[in-house]
Amino acid sequence: MNLLSRFTNGTRFRDYNDFYNHFSLNVPDNFNYAYDVVDEYARLEPGKRALVWCDDAENERIFTFADIKRISDQAANFFLSCGIGKGDTVLVILQRRHEYWTTLMALSKIGAVAIPATHMLMKKDLVYRMEKAHVKMVVSVNEDELCDNIRKAMKEVPCVQHAATIGKREGFIDYTEAVEKQSEELDIPFRSERSADDLLLLYFTSGTTGMPKMVTLPQRYTLGHIVTARYWLNCMDDGLHFTLAETGWAKASWGKLFGQWLCGSAIFVYDFHGKFDPSALMEHIARYKITTFCAPPTVYRFMIKSDMSKYDLSSIKYMMTAGEALNPEIYRQIRMKTG
Repeated sequence: MNLLSRFTNGTRFRDYNDFYNHFSLNVPDNFNYAYDVVDEYARLEPGKRALVWCDDAENERIFTFADIKRISDQAANFFLSCGIGKGDTVLVILQRRHEYWTTLMALSKIGAVAIPATHMLMKKDLVYRMEKAHVKMVVSVNEDELCDNIRKAMKEVPCVQHAATIGKREGFIDYTEAVEKQSEELDIPFRSERSADDLLLLYFTSGTTGMPKMVTLPQRYTLGHIVTARYWLNCMDDGLHFTLAETGWAKASWGKLFGQWLCGSAIFVYDFHGKFDPSALMEHIARYKITTFCAPPTVYRFMIKSDMSKYDLSSIKYMMTAGEALNPEIYRQIRMKTG
């Protein structure tokens, strides 16, 4: 099952013109993605698969929507205990960790604003973002250089009150342990005060014509990616969608979270580090039977140069690309090799 019928006037159209002329979104005035999508799936079909995560050390976690609700409620209680509330900004640097999805849902539930960012930010980049967005807290992966830069940046930006990281590190809250200790019951007044215009996300642009600029996105923004996931990525109910992007980039929001869950598709995350290995990528696609896949053309080029015949990629129904121009020859080779 999926929730598309709740937020659209229909999903079947004769052609593009029919879609263009008649498609519309239904946005409830008090819409909140975490409550109205994640928690609703957890209520209606708690065992429905939401997230499949694995890393290059063969660790694996599979989360149902009931799991996402429970953990995000615990994380929300943790943020509340740190003094984070509606309108507060939290810098989220979690690469491809599964905590990214529950963290965003937790912040959504308490009305806080997530600022996804890449782990490649240096101290000056962190200071700039912390000052401009009045960041109150940071949640990050547990990497030496990144944590060192966060620690140094916090000394210059007094508005940042807390820093948490995945696992133990001196000077940081152990995010994993802190969340696990929280109650699974979340009861806050914000439930009745929410609005579709509440801010959910804040991104910093790449800064190609000067310093990075802030772009804010409200709760209603998430419903717009029904079009992205349903009509471009072709995500399907009970499918498994794989977008390669790391969560520091905006593509992670529109490519592996909001629209996909609305379509009823689970999200696959391959948390790899170091040099990109196309053989490992295709092995995971085959093993987990990915149904829809999106990656930059460069990834497809690497795949072609590997022996694609070793891997059963027949589960893939649609393959998409974004981020740069796709050479026609790459398209032809991929189509020839995958059928």
